[in-house]
Formats: sequence, structure tokens, C-alpha cells
Amino acid sequence: MKKIVHYLNQFYGQLGGEEKADLKPILKEGPVGPGMALAEVLGQEAAIAATVICGDNYFADHQDEALAEILDMIAPYEPDMVIAGPGFNAGRYGLACGAVCSAAKEKFHIPVLTALYPENPGAEMYHKPVYILKTAISATGMRKIIPVMGKFELKLLKGEEVGFPEEEGYIPQGYRVNVHTVQNGAERGVDMLVKKLRGEHFVTELPMPVFDRVPPAPPVKDLTKAKIAMVTSGGIVPKGNPDHIESANASRYGIYDITGLDDLTGDAFMTVHGGYDPVYATEDPDRVLPLDAMRQIEKEGGIGELYNYYYATVGNTTAVSSAKKFATEIAQDMLRKGIQAAILTSN
Repeated sequence: MKKIVHYLNQFYGQLGGEEKADLKPILKEGPVGPGMALAEVLGQEAAIAATVICGDNYFADHQDEALAEILDMIAPYEPDMVIAGPGFNAGRYGLACGAVCSAAKEKFHIPVLTALYPENPGAEMYHKPVYILKTAISATGMRKIIPVMGKFELKLLKGEEVGFPEEEGYIPQGYRVNVHTVQNGAERGVDMLVKKLRGEHFVTELPMPVFDRVPPAPPVKDLTKAKIAMVTSGGIVPKGNPDHIESANASRYGIYDITGLDDLTGDAFMTVHGGYDPVYATEDPDRVLPLDAMRQIEKEGGIGELYNYYYATVGNTTAVSSAKKFATEIAQDMLRKGIQAAILTSN
């Protein structure tokens, strides 16, 4: 029976949420969390021998040390494969899944696999060295991806030929391969052109990368006369979260009044962000949205005026398409209000 070692973060490793994000790598025998479901798909052909669990913050803040510890934990098992996740659109977790798989592939010369949402930064960084199956944006897609992941693991373990990305469901790695076709290149090219002219669906054989290039705005000529706004993706909202902004994968943003306020206090404001430990932001929301500092600069004449409303949403696993929509609407509102510049804070 083939042996697999599985990497998980503290949440999917069933050890806790953000309060356990600083957890150092630990080792558990056998499958844990989603590994239990994967074990059912693998059946008698392969087994998850061990699970390595590490906190997202610890891995992000100590990547070299964390990778060394994790690889040392994996080595004694002499696994036939290392897997990670699925990580969906969780940024820190996705980067860790990609890094662990890439490092394990390089060190042990064995197949590796993870599964991420295509917009996850881990997918962008590690899609070339690592097979990364496409997932839904959140864990609601767990039931769908587990069978796909298990079957792909068995294919890699058996050394079977891997098909094209659109057939297998993994993120394209940017490689070109030669294939035999009935039609020659000229015929296929004309067919695609005719379909395009007719408005019919066609699939290009050479997809081009799409780059989101945004030219920088010209500098503000005179800050002492400028109206400045504040925007945050750190989830700072009035107590009670009046617009019901989600803690992850946000579908909306809010605009909140700060007229007459020189400071944000935990009595009146809170964070709804689900991607970081909220303790310090709850104690002093100015740590995420620096109203106190901006009011001081305003009083000293460093800026002409601070706009008396701020814009807030949650960036945690929020889709790029949603973020672009929010940004477009917010920018249009700023232009209508005569705002010359904005300060965007995260968490």
C-alpha cells in the first residue's frame, strides 16, 4: 500500500481558529479532518500515514524554519506522495500548501498535490512545480473536490499519464506538448476564425496571459489643500455590523460616518474580518483604520481635509472580481465627493 503524508493548517487540522494560528508544526498519526474523507476515496490502494499540522501565522512568519521542521517530520515515513489542503481561497494557507508541496517534491523526488481556488496567491506562485486542482472559493466545495483529489492522487501514485488541465481539473502549468490531430494547423486556425466571426464558442490552442495593468495616478499636487478619504479591507465597522458584511468572501462594502470623531474606540467599532486575530483591532480599531493619526495630520495642516466617511469591506478570501467591483464603485463615489486621494489599509 502506498504511503501519503498530508499537510493541514490549524483550522482543518481541527486544533482551532485564529487563536491557534501561531502553532508550530506538530505531527499526528493517520488522517485528520479532510484526510478522513480522502482515505475513503483512496480505499485499499493508498493510506495517509501521517498528518503534519502548522498554524498559518507561524508558517507565514517563519517559512524557512517551518519548512525545515515539516520536512524533518515527513522524512521518517518515506512517503510515496505528499499532499496539502485543500486550501480553497485562504491566502496564507494556500501559500503554505504550495510551499510544502514544492519543497517536498524537491527534497524527496516524489509526486505532490494540493487543491486551491485559482485566484489564491498560492496558485499563482506554485502552479508550475505543483499540480494544483481547482476548487470552489470556500470550503462549501469540500465534498466536490475530495473525490477529484483522491482519484488524482491515485493516478499520480500509479504513474499513469496525466491529461490536459481541462480534462483533469488542475490549473495549467504553462507547458506545451505535441499532440497528433486529424486536422492540420491551418485548418484548425480557419475553423476557429470562422467560429469567432459567427460569434460561436471556440477554444484557442494558445491562451494568452491576462495582465491587470493599472497605471499609477498622478501625484497630488498639494496635500495641504487635498480632501483625503480612508478605505479599509480590514473589516472595521460600527458595532453590530449594520451592513452585515461577511467575515470572508465579502459580497458588499459599507460607508460609515466619522463626523466629529477623533478616535475609533472598541465601544463603538469592531472588526468582522475572519482572517486575523481580532483582539488587537477590537482593543483599538485605529490600529487598522488610523483615524487618530489622520485627524492629527489634519489639525497640523498636513492635509486639507479628511473626508468624514470611510469605506470598509473584508478582504479575507474575497474574489478578485468582487474586489474590482467594490473598488470601481468606491472610486466613482470619491470622484463625486471631490476626493483627491485615499489611504487604503489592510490588516
